[in-house]
Amino acid sequence: MKHISSYVSFFILLAGLLAFSPAVVSAGDWPFWRGPENNGISRETGLPDDWNPRGGEGSNVSWKRDDLGTRSTPVVLGERLYIITRNHPGTKIEGEKVVCINAKTGETIWENAFNVWLSDVPDTRVGWSSCNVDPKTGLVYALGVCGYFQCINGETGQTVWSVPLHETYGLLSTYGGRTNFPVICDDLVIISAIVIGWGDQAKPSHRFLAFDKKSGQLVWNNGTRPLPYDTTYSSPTVTVVDGQKLLIFGSGDGAVWAFQPRTGKQVWRYPFSRRGLNVAPLVVGDRVFTGHSEENIEGTAMGAIAAIYAKGSGDISKTGELWKTTELMMGKSSPLLIDGRLYCFDDRAKLRVLDAQTGQPVAARKALGTAMRASPLYADGKIYALTANGKWYILRPDQQGVEVVSKGRLPRGEGVDASPICAHGRVYITTSGGLYCLEDKSKKHGESAAPKPEEETPVSEDEKPAQVQVVPAEAVVAPGEGQQFKVRLFNARGQFLGESPAEFSLQGSGQIDKNGAFLASADSAFTATTVVANVAGLSGVARVRNIPPLPWKFDFEGMSAPPVVWVGARYRHIIREIDGNNVMVKISTIPKGARSRAWFGRPELSNYTIQADVQGTLQNGKMPDIGLVAQGYALDLQGANQRLQVRSWVTQLRMAATIDFPWKPGVWYTMKLRAAIEDGKAVLRGKVWVKGEPEPDHWTIEATDDSPNLTGAPGLFGNAKNAEIFLDNISVTPNDITP
Repeated sequence: MKHISSYVSFFILLAGLLAFSPAVVSAGDWPFWRGPENNGISRETGLPDDWNPRGGEGSNVSWKRDDLGTRSTPVVLGERLYIITRNHPGTKIEGEKVVCINAKTGETIWENAFNVWLSDVPDTRVGWSSCNVDPKTGLVYALGVCGYFQCINGETGQTVWSVPLHETYGLLSTYGGRTNFPVICDDLVIISAIVIGWGDQAKPSHRFLAFDKKSGQLVWNNGTRPLPYDTTYSSPTVTVVDGQKLLIFGSGDGAVWAFQPRTGKQVWRYPFSRRGLNVAPLVVGDRVFTGHSEENIEGTAMGAIAAIYAKGSGDISKTGELWKTTELMMGKSSPLLIDGRLYCFDDRAKLRVLDAQTGQPVAARKALGTAMRASPLYADGKIYALTANGKWYILRPDQQGVEVVSKGRLPRGEGVDASPICAHGRVYITTSGGLYCLEDKSKKHGESAAPKPEEETPVSEDEKPAQVQVVPAEAVVAPGEGQQFKVRLFNARGQFLGESPAEFSLQGSGQIDKNGAFLASADSAFTATTVVANVAGLSGVARVRNIPPLPWKFDFEGMSAPPVVWVGARYRHIIREIDGNNVMVKISTIPKGARSRAWFGRPELSNYTIQADVQGTLQNGKMPDIGLVAQGYALDLQGANQRLQVRSWVTQLRMAATIDFPWKPGVWYTMKLRAAIEDGKAVLRGKVWVKGEPEPDHWTIEATDDSPNLTGAPGLFGNAKNAEIFLDNISVTPNDITP
């Protein structure tokens, strides 16, 4: 229930790695939500032809866990199943957790619980992502709905390393809950989100962050074009096309993209929709099949399914389109390719069967329900499909499309968002009402051979360096602190050639020697430095933020923009002269960005006080909301409601204090928020008073959290959708120091 930053968990990391015992890898494992082949297909046989979710004789329900209803698709490695779900739902200590259970018996082995904080996601959307378990190491990777990303020892459940992506890199945690799925490539674990970062990454972008899967060190960071239309939960596919390993995904900008997964280099893009894409692309050989249910690039028709030739480069909107069929609304569920036919389940749970070569329909449309979000499973010659409104089907493909083997309805009130999976002779179905394990014990279990995956072109065929990578890609240091960088070389196909010496230079303050040892300047607080490594005419870069220990004070005098190292601040805030003084202004003209957060520094800080002078303006009779953030909690001065509130999780309000607090536009106030850990609990105390008047002796509002955020970066919250916010004289001090 508590979160720990990766910056303060080195010894936890070391102990976790030393104690770690890799799981035994089996052919029947399902380590990723779309399966071992990334296509929703299992090679297992002897699976159920029917089942009864209500149990009983002949139901084929081996076990059910009523407490594990969730949106998360489970994964399985060996005899262990991993899933993400709510923790203590509906209570004052509610959060999120990864649960490991015995895949055969359904018994809990361990739980790893953590908080949800500084997020707009509702509690009903907790568990949006799915775990990914690495077959080579047994390490489990999980992204929580607020952006808390962690590596977990699959044997013990202990956190090996963790990082709050929202506070550290600017991950956008929205009401939609669209957290993405971690994917593994070689020594990397890669996660993506809409990111509102710092420096030249301050504009929102759909970005991928690649971490060393054992240490949590950031290796590369790259995205698609800035200012995407939407967030996205299009799960990426790591595959090999024409001898080159690619990461293929649908982006928030409405295009299908291919990156090199080891370097983050963009390879090609296929513009597909005017809105964000959510379907996980199905890659078979050199073809990509995907769909959407939004506006098309051209015309007025909604929705499309397309086949894309994946061997191109650059913009392949013309050269890469093999076929496209519009007015098919497949925007959530990923398709299946079976015997040359594409089985597509649209958003209204209607099955369309298309010829994979031409895109033409080869069977009549079949209605299964009214809505579908889960992707289907093909196993043992059957398609397992479940609708959002609680209907289930087991279908067998035939010349007419499909034959219904069996069908039924889940118990009243149960719906499905998660996809069915198969592992070791069992089918697992997750609903809003529980997790089912199906097994027909009268059948003999077996499996057919999977097709041999395409292999990469050997590195020996191209050993010429074409890309330089500087690791870590980002670092945070204090004045006078050091950071060791290393340089890695890759060929044009993104294959690793080896580490290399380099000629280093800096853009910004600090020093760096010929071996890549960087030393931050002792007097360059809140500055950014770019590390440049040159090798044989090629260059690579890394970014460094120099952030000093507390206390801090910002009055914005002599500044033309907010501090470059603040996450999520620039682009949404500007510096403006007001009454002869510089102040920071959160502007109201940013599309989809007027309600947001910004963070100043390291997420491992705790027990501190943040204070600021604030003023809300009045526009069209409306006022903004103004907030301070400390240790994962916000003090929010609400304009429309004329209230003052302390909270951690916006929509759920598991712990919160709210009081009426009339305040006026055009008047400067001083806000103060103190966060402290006392007797194992987080105690939050806030004050608001008219600037220039004596500070009140007593706190205006207080709240206690029994499930405390132990650490968290200081920052700001603001909703300037209705009117601008002015901020000045921001200070952050340890609790034993008076601002």
